[in-house]
Amino acid sequence: MLNHTSLQGRLVDVPSFGDTNAGGRYANFRLAWSEKYKDKENKCFLDCKAFGSTAQFMEKFMNQKGQEILAEGKLNTEEWEKDGQKRSKTVLVINAVHFCGSRKDAAQDAVANTPAPT
Repeated sequence: MLNHTSLQGRLVDVPSFGDTNAGGRYANFRLAWSEKYKDKENKCFLDCKAFGSTAQFMEKFMNQKGQEILAEGKLNTEEWEKDGQKRSKTVLVINAVHFCGSRKDAAQDAVANTPAPT
């Protein structure tokens, strides 16, 4: 079976970053994109997760609200129970991210996220 998804969209907010129990990094974020057909626009949103070196790369270079990226990964369903009711959601588990949009925007993002010398 093939489970591969590629999405081009924008970061809804600044991703949240943290450490896993195993000591690696993770990134949680929401990706937004839209599709237009005639006069109607369908706005779509998907929760995404990245781990390890992909999360570290995002933390360094892809950490601004509205930044356009291309994300590749596999769809996964997360299930849990809350207040006695079973709940679920589909997330994209990222295995690769790529810069997207104009080079000028990417260069400005890299400069903006480079720490000042101390």
